[in-house]
Amino acid sequence: MTSADNPSAQKVAFLGLGHMGGPMAANLVRAGYEVLAFDPVPAAQDQARADGATVVDTAVAAAAEAEIVITMLPNGRIVLDVYGDVLPAAKPGTLFIDCSTIDVADAKKAAEAVVAAGHRALDAPVSGGVGGATAGTLTFMVGGEAADFDAAAAVLDVMGGKVVHCGGAGVGQAAKICNNMMLGISMIGLSEAIVLGEKLGLTHDKFYDVVSTASGQCWSLTTYCPVPGPVPTSPSNNDYQPGFATALMNKDLGLAANALRDNGVDGRFGLLAAEIYEQFNQAAAGKDFSAIVTDIRRRSGQEPGKDTL
Repeated sequence: MTSADNPSAQKVAFLGLGHMGGPMAANLVRAGYEVLAFDPVPAAQDQARADGATVVDTAVAAAAEAEIVITMLPNGRIVLDVYGDVLPAAKPGTLFIDCSTIDVADAKKAAEAVVAAGHRALDAPVSGGVGGATAGTLTFMVGGEAADFDAAAAVLDVMGGKVVHCGGAGVGQAAKICNNMMLGISMIGLSEAIVLGEKLGLTHDKFYDVVSTASGQCWSLTTYCPVPGPVPTSPSNNDYQPGFATALMNKDLGLAANALRDNGVDGRFGLLAAEIYEQFNQAAAGKDFSAIVTDIRRRSGQEPGKDTL
């Protein structure tokens, strides 16, 4: 039986073992894949070893032995730099899956470089945060050729609860930044409504009881409520320790703002959301993005509450 007959026998190189990449790689190990892991951070290496991955000394060493190379890296420049190092060392026809969230233009450049080197490329950014990465319930938004998407289905299914082929190269990244632009706008609007309700004497519980089943209902409220109490699992109940950090929302809204400008879209809400999170990020990069409610409360001259920063 070959690795094509038994996908879990494939060797997977996983490059980038941070808050998201580490749990994703661990899920592949648990599913039976042989994972060759690389990250320059010693703590990430130690965790990968504890999770059962084989930690190697360089990204090139990992990619040279693998049939699939997955990257989860901070930005497009790093993705392109890593690809420049590893593409010449990879076996012909290696499937490269970039799960980083990067600029659409960089995603297309990365795919072009992969194909030019004789390999296959997908951009596959994710939604679901650290919790989804750990539970294996991420949503993957995938761009690339249909045949390559089919080849990646088994490995993506291990890490995700939903995997959607969005279109050609770069379109997965387009779906990601559009989704997160909506999320950022939604969280700001919800937080402004909560602070207004506070000023008008509306308690958080009553606000939730009404809005969660009314026309203002949204994921930001019912799954990720930015004030403690109504949704016990939301970060607001844990001093806004990040499931999705403000720094990451700031990055994604910056990508969305660039795309709005580059494509001539009159995206006033998206641009304003990017401006708001860029300012908030200067003080609260390590807090969850839902902590924006505390900044709105502060800027509204309201007395700090128990759930403020």
